[in-house]
Amino acid sequence: MIKVAVDAMGGDNAPGEIIKGAADAVSRRQDIQVLLVGQEEAIRQELSKYSFTKEQIQVVPASETIQTDEHPVNAIRKKKDSSMVVGMNLVKQGEADAFVSAGNSGAVLVGGQMIVGRIKGVERAPFGALIPTEKGVSLLLDAGANVDARSSHLVQFARMGSIYMEHVIGISKPRVGIVNVGAEEEKGNALVKETFPLLKACTDLNFTGSIEAREIPHGGADVIVCEAFTGNVILKLYEGTGAVLISMIKKGMMSTLRSKIGALLVKPALKETLKAFDAAQYGGAPMLGLKGLVVKTHGSAKAGEISNSIIQCVTFKEQKINEKIKESLDAEEQAIENKK
Repeated sequence: MIKVAVDAMGGDNAPGEIIKGAADAVSRRQDIQVLLVGQEEAIRQELSKYSFTKEQIQVVPASETIQTDEHPVNAIRKKKDSSMVVGMNLVKQGEADAFVSAGNSGAVLVGGQMIVGRIKGVERAPFGALIPTEKGVSLLLDAGANVDARSSHLVQFARMGSIYMEHVIGISKPRVGIVNVGAEEEKGNALVKETFPLLKACTDLNFTGSIEAREIPHGGADVIVCEAFTGNVILKLYEGTGAVLISMIKKGMMSTLRSKIGALLVKPALKETLKAFDAAQYGGAPMLGLKGLVVKTHGSAKAGEISNSIIQCVTFKEQKINEKIKESLDAEEQAIENKK
């Protein structure tokens, strides 16, 4: 069984939606055991609402909760019995294969690096967010972890992202693009100009050059590389625009009797199309490059996103993503030694 520790107290809808998502995940997969970490009485009260195989869900007590407005470093250091710290320690100690949280993003980032720790050779661990496109999905990274990145970090992001897209999503030779303000190689800020030739020189990457923001929804690249400031802006604008468009379409369809009749006819096809833009179905954003898997979901995540995030961990573990990242780093280090 794949053991997934879940922060039952993190997020806007905890613990209700978190526990509902856990119950749904174990009903969908028999090879998952969920360790719900948090205030035992509250967790058991919510669990009593659902039917599940008892061996598949365990409760791990944790008396404290890290709030969304707390300082990340202080919270991780001081709240040793918080659901987040206890959950990450389960991963560190090998008692869980992964940790999922909808809680304080900064604390997840700090805890992932301080408690779980980075794989040897990984300079920075980015958040990788799957975003819907015309051609399926693309991986945007860094989506929020490292706002001040260097060129060497972006090259590692590209390598780790390529491994993830090939082995988790199943895209052979994923196309890598670096976010830029134009397609020409000479364009961009200092970071992009410095990173571009480094990516171009990587024979193990399918680097296709720059990608402008307007090409992202069209699926212009499978792995979209940038530092976290840019990545988080893209992600939030993407989510906001999608929500507004869906709202406007629904409003337009209900505006007249004719549009309401038309809406009934197109509803099945439209529902399926709009489903592709529902972030919940893609699960959370994994922190790539850690010794264990840490997945951050939206703070507003509901049961569906939590359930998909838990199941997402199974593929990550089965495909041995961490081992493949380590192999890639070792191969690059060996190549550098050979050139000396």
